[in-house]
Amino acid sequence: MAPRVTVALLLSGLLCLACGSPTPLTVEMPLHLEDHLDAATITGSEVPANPPQPVEWRFDQPQPDWKASPQWPPTVDAATLARTGEALRVTLTDPNRTSDGTLIMRGGIHVDLPDWDRGEWADVVIRARADSASSVSFVALLFNLRELWPTTTDFQAPFQFGGQNSPIVRDGSIQTYRLRADWSSNTWTGTGVTPRPEDMRRWQGPWRQLGLWFGSADGTPGSIELLSVSVVPKGAVYADAPHGVRDLDRGGVLRPAVFTHAPSRLGWRLRVPEGGQLGVALTTLTERAPVTFSVIVSSTSGDTSLFSEIVTDETSWHVRSIDLSAFAGRTVDLSLHTESETAGAIGFWGSPILSGHAGARAGRRRPPDMILYVIDGAGADLMSLYGYNRPTTPNLERLAAEGVVFERAHSNSAWTKPSTASFMTSLQHSALGGFRGWGDQIPEAAPTMAQRFHAAGYQTAVFTFHPNAGRGSALNRGVDRFQDRSGPGQAHEESSRLLQAEFWGWREAFPGSPYWAHFQLTDVHEPQVPVPPFAGLFVDAERRERFMGRPPAEDVAAGDGWKQQVGRAPGWERAERGEMSLSAHYRETLAKLGIDRIEFYDTQRGLYDETMAHTDHQLGRFVDRLKAAGEWENTILIVTADHGHPAGSHTRFGRELFDPLPPDTEGAFFDSYRTRVPLMILAPSRLPEGVRIREAVSLVDLLPTVLDLAGLPPLERTQGRSLVPLMRGDPGWETRPVILEQVERDVRTDEFTGHIEIIDGRWGASLEIWPERAPGEPPVQPSRWEAKARFHEDGQPRLLLYDLWEDPFTLQNVNDRYPELVEKYTRLLETQWQAHLAMAALYEPGRQVELSAEQLETLRALGYIR
Repeated sequence: MAPRVTVALLLSGLLCLACGSPTPLTVEMPLHLEDHLDAATITGSEVPANPPQPVEWRFDQPQPDWKASPQWPPTVDAATLARTGEALRVTLTDPNRTSDGTLIMRGGIHVDLPDWDRGEWADVVIRARADSASSVSFVALLFNLRELWPTTTDFQAPFQFGGQNSPIVRDGSIQTYRLRADWSSNTWTGTGVTPRPEDMRRWQGPWRQLGLWFGSADGTPGSIELLSVSVVPKGAVYADAPHGVRDLDRGGVLRPAVFTHAPSRLGWRLRVPEGGQLGVALTTLTERAPVTFSVIVSSTSGDTSLFSEIVTDETSWHVRSIDLSAFAGRTVDLSLHTESETAGAIGFWGSPILSGHAGARAGRRRPPDMILYVIDGAGADLMSLYGYNRPTTPNLERLAAEGVVFERAHSNSAWTKPSTASFMTSLQHSALGGFRGWGDQIPEAAPTMAQRFHAAGYQTAVFTFHPNAGRGSALNRGVDRFQDRSGPGQAHEESSRLLQAEFWGWREAFPGSPYWAHFQLTDVHEPQVPVPPFAGLFVDAERRERFMGRPPAEDVAAGDGWKQQVGRAPGWERAERGEMSLSAHYRETLAKLGIDRIEFYDTQRGLYDETMAHTDHQLGRFVDRLKAAGEWENTILIVTADHGHPAGSHTRFGRELFDPLPPDTEGAFFDSYRTRVPLMILAPSRLPEGVRIREAVSLVDLLPTVLDLAGLPPLERTQGRSLVPLMRGDPGWETRPVILEQVERDVRTDEFTGHIEIIDGRWGASLEIWPERAPGEPPVQPSRWEAKARFHEDGQPRLLLYDLWEDPFTLQNVNDRYPELVEKYTRLLETQWQAHLAMAALYEPGRQVELSAEQLETLRALGYIR
């Protein structure tokens, strides 16, 4: 198909030059065209008549067309189905146990379809609920019942083709699982079944049955309740508007994309800067409707076609850079055109950004590029930068001579989701709503760091493999290029190397400045898999194999190591319900399995240290490349972590190596292992070099600090403050206590539960937050993973006081020695908590967003979901 631009659309561009158009847009900073649709001339882009609609089955009413799927061999029963008041309950019991030796229980349901064309459908959306007592651990999408049953007696799924699968969230909440309808796998991932050779062909023909397949991985009975199943056609979400901006994911990369219905023209009058360049990422809705994208500049000397390309691929972004430098200094009409053989075909212009040379503006200093480099789960106590006895961070030690190092920086919470949301907004997590579920979003009224920089004209990008630092918290707002999961062949333990490569690819395609980039790396996060040449640096091969198991080899079954044995042991659900702590679960399990506790934890610490050394090496390479590219002198680099090592390793190996072991009722989130994090700020010619600051500070101060360094307006509403005066030695700096909190909302009452804490010089105090209870009423269920249950006899929450000079790891409280301090900090924290609630009242809690199957699988791999 040859590129075509209609006469009407061309004439509209020419006429615009002669008309009384608005003041041209200027490009002093990178210009995000999607933010200026109100200034665009839009022609064409009409919504097709009678667009396709979703098909939904709701199980609050009978759905007799849904049936339990047969099993093979027939000795394996079909799943048991029963209607509740609002759902269809699917139950797996012993008769659903397969005969392939895996002990897995499997079963499915299906519905007949009227021979649909699967390529016309986008997603299957499942709303379901499972509680912590359920063993149903995954749901998979399957297609078309078998026409011929196998002659073998081996277990076979009843469907011909497998699709996406997702882990099941088992906390009693209603979850939404979105699985692709137009994709199928030849390996049937998640079903435990390898297809026969005759099934290994590419699917052709109609879609006759939709199947949902469930499994109980630990081989115990369980059930799941289905509230609804929907099948969504492609284009349905674009049928309500002729054009607009939507976030669109292609290949794991999310971008804000301008969409139009072909044929269309988007035109802006603007003044082209020196070195003008348009960066854009192109894609289509479906390969069945290819789109021709064209870029045309109209000026007084006529029309110039700069770019034209037919795009058919709907699975990835086609990133293009279009040179506008020939029009530098001139006012022109820049128009983006789409054409297609299919009327109404949708084309996407992903993050269209016009930029120029990053020169100084009107005698002002050029705005700095800003890089926030977060090493997820990196505890300061295990870095040689902070005196650790293994050389885990030699590159950070070298860089310390060029910047400011904070000796006692603390994250605001002890795990990723609340901590990242807090340092991105400078608000405690209670103000943001507290933890309700994995899809909690930051309130709309609380702008994030990315939104602040985007609004200031910065190009913005996020590089992470961690969904808890991603779109599940709405951290994609204001981001031009957003990645929060790994792609095919990408492993989270090499995120630093892989994501740096993604960064340099982004800079090549979108070279304009200034930019803001956020890395959040998972190299050191659970399950800690060191890579060469750092694997073996601190743990010898024998201990590594004993802990991690024997790697799979051809014709040799992989041997289970201690880690796999502990992971399969029962008891996790008790920790998830708050009936016991994770540490107690591990201690109990190690004793039952006869595993040496000291070797277990010491080996895990060694593996963690090897991953830290790898991350540090990659950071050193990254800085060296910035310097070689001539970008270092105008770059501000912040290196930190979202929390210490316990949440990056659920075994809490640091604390578990103490002798004697501290009781579970002791401890606080300001435990040096948990929330003491690295914080290094390097800003050549903007900050002093080689400075180390001992004053305790909080990551809630991070956003005010980077805005101050970038010369951007201060926050209108904040619970932090800029650290720039402290770094510059301002004599008027006032020392303040550090406040931490970790709170969630009770799923039954929506009341806050958790802890609020203070670090005040020598002293640290932790106060429990619980709903008020009547005398004699049983205690509220403790927050997940903690199970401290520290209540006075009168049923009131208890404060624990620690002497941080003598006990930085909070092993033994000093309440009996300092009753006057217990009283002081109880009153102070109660007052502080009321201030947090007052701040929370200013924000409408963010809505819950559904996580993709890939994101849920990543959370499972990182240890958050079992």
